[in-house]
Amino acid sequence: MRWQGGQRGGGNVEDRRGLGGGAVAGGGIGVVVLSLIGYFVFGIDPSTTQQVASQFGGAGSAQEGTLGTPEDQAGQFVDIVGGNINQVWASKLDGYTPPENIVIYTQGTQTGCGYGQSAMGPFYCPADRQVFLDLSFWEEMETQLGASGADFARAYVLAHEIGHHVQTLTGASQRVQQAQARASGEAEANQYSVGLELQADCYAGVWAANAASVSNGEVAVEQGDLEEGAKTAAAIGDDTLQRRSGGQVNPDGFTHGTSAQRVEALRRGYQSGDPASCDGYTDV
Repeated sequence: MRWQGGQRGGGNVEDRRGLGGGAVAGGGIGVVVLSLIGYFVFGIDPSTTQQVASQFGGAGSAQEGTLGTPEDQAGQFVDIVGGNINQVWASKLDGYTPPENIVIYTQGTQTGCGYGQSAMGPFYCPADRQVFLDLSFWEEMETQLGASGADFARAYVLAHEIGHHVQTLTGASQRVQQAQARASGEAEANQYSVGLELQADCYAGVWAANAASVSNGEVAVEQGDLEEGAKTAAAIGDDTLQRRSGGQVNPDGFTHGTSAQRVEALRRGYQSGDPASCDGYTDV
């Protein structure tokens, strides 16, 4: 993936690394399990996020980091790619406003949805319209979840989270939450969640298809990148994560979609380049 020549300053990065935070619960395989649990809950409902965060410990006080492009390569990547994602959505969605910030942090930080920790995985908080990411998750995603370590695979995760921001702007998230409240049970409510997550995957594909056109080619998907993104999408499918956590596959517990569904959604968005191709996922 090409990105280093891209425009800086458009990602609205807030760097909270080094400001402290609650210790991540557990270690070794315990962190893996917590990460798997995080993938079943992040980005669905702020009250759910808050409940899980409280179990991991820490209330924390309000924190404010440094705004602007970080000096390190990983921080620059978040800023440049995040800015490019915002450019794509500004060209695709009338009245688009970027997330307030993309917050990068270490271990734990306060959010509008409660106390967030890295074990929860990356997540979007609609209460303060910010994306939260502990950059160490990318390495963990590769080494412990079997995902790709390619730049595009990491960009896919970021584009997925900003996709949840798009859903807040369009009202899709709110409609899904209302449908979940009317659901006859957990299994039905989870089906609505799956649709929301697959749409965010599809939106990540839409970004990838348009990244070059809004940046004069400075940020662009290259040969083999989509396959690396598909590898990551497959690694974080509900069925794969359930097997990896030692449990049996339980479709009623799916909240993000199977590996095959996530790969298909990413490819659909990429092949069309049109957000409208993702609309059907959140029909309620």
